[in-house]
Amino acid sequence: MNLVRAASMMMLALTPSGVAKAETIADAMAKAYVNNPDLNAARAGLRAVDEAVAIAKSGYRPQVSAVVTATQTRYDSELQQRPRDFHEGSAGLTITQQIFDGFQTLNEVRASESTVLSGRESLKANEISILLSAAEAYANIVRDLEVVAIRHQNISFLKEQLKAANARRTLGEGTRTDVSQAEAELASSKALLATAVSQLKQSEAVYFQIVGREPRNIKAASPAKSGIPRTLDEAVAAGLRDNPQIIAAEYAVNAAGYRVKQAEGAMLPGVTIQGLVNRNTGDSFRDGGIDTTSGSITLRLQVPIYQGGVEYGQIRQAKEREGQQAMIVDKVRMDVRRTVVSSYAQLEAALAAIAANKQQIHAANKALSGVIEERKVGQRTTLDVLDAQQSVLVARESLAASQRNAVVASYSILASIGALTVRGQNVAVAEYRPEEHYEAVKNKSFGSNTNTD
Repeated sequence: MNLVRAASMMMLALTPSGVAKAETIADAMAKAYVNNPDLNAARAGLRAVDEAVAIAKSGYRPQVSAVVTATQTRYDSELQQRPRDFHEGSAGLTITQQIFDGFQTLNEVRASESTVLSGRESLKANEISILLSAAEAYANIVRDLEVVAIRHQNISFLKEQLKAANARRTLGEGTRTDVSQAEAELASSKALLATAVSQLKQSEAVYFQIVGREPRNIKAASPAKSGIPRTLDEAVAAGLRDNPQIIAAEYAVNAAGYRVKQAEGAMLPGVTIQGLVNRNTGDSFRDGGIDTTSGSITLRLQVPIYQGGVEYGQIRQAKEREGQQAMIVDKVRMDVRRTVVSSYAQLEAALAAIAANKQQIHAANKALSGVIEERKVGQRTTLDVLDAQQSVLVARESLAASQRNAVVASYSILASIGALTVRGQNVAVAEYRPEEHYEAVKNKSFGSNTNTD
């Protein structure tokens, strides 16, 4: 993780100092990929899962133990003038090797390997979720900035209208009602601006939580184009094939299948070989102080016959969990299909809304210009102008919301089909490769230092 963070920060540092570089949606995803604490915690969790393979493989290796004892005995009797001390010591070394355990270790290793593969896909799904959250947070800020700008412009417009209303009243062409209407609309617009600013600050707080940095020089975002399937059917097929949640669930089924075999292995014979070397020394009064060395090799065959039914219960339990995991796969597939269809429909609706909003803005602006001209000749009132301006305001804010929805929906499609990755979107950040840690620890039999660099 230190290498990932250092490489990513170096890439960001290549920007010339003093240049206010606009931050893009890809920049936000790159920062979230490096800084997000939930994502970094998930990576640490997967590294812990990697160790399960090394733990399982310990069943193939011998177990070595040593025992050293020392005894001092004081012997006192009526026949002796003073007590005597006797010293005894022993040292033993035992080596135990499992020869056959009903394939339990083999299936434990295979189950752990499948769990690691499932964990990698779950981590990929987590990464995709964080990148999608970063894209959504970015799009929210773009929308909120646009709304704040629109409402600032609206206040400027209403100030001009209030000024014009006062001028007409001074000339005897307007009424106090016109002035009051303009004042009321201006006050309402200031309240709306305060609400928009508050919403922007909230969106910036969410952005910081996900990305880990304050937003700087945010610019307008466009819907994603790279990797978007051309049709809904293609999107559904891609999601069912490539979504990491589905793949993770399928690996979990494999792991559960190996757990069944492992439980069944408890009913097979077990063979163990044990070697023992022992050295005894001392001046014991019992053996005359003779030092002795002994050694033995023991081959043990254990055949389980009946263990109170626990073995049968564990097998049934493992089979039920395997069936449960298979059902989870079906559920995940249905969830992914629903998400793909929903995201695709949202994108189509948002794009249609953008086109309609643009036409609405064009028409509303023409209507506003016409109402202003008609008011000049006494055919319209100030209230008519304010109503027309409100229509323009609503249309522009609707466009900002539709554009945000289109961006989020497009990235949601990519997320649902498993394509929203730093590699798939060419995000300029060092990619975290979980297999590197796995390869470093899968056969590790000594050492307690973690491999996190």
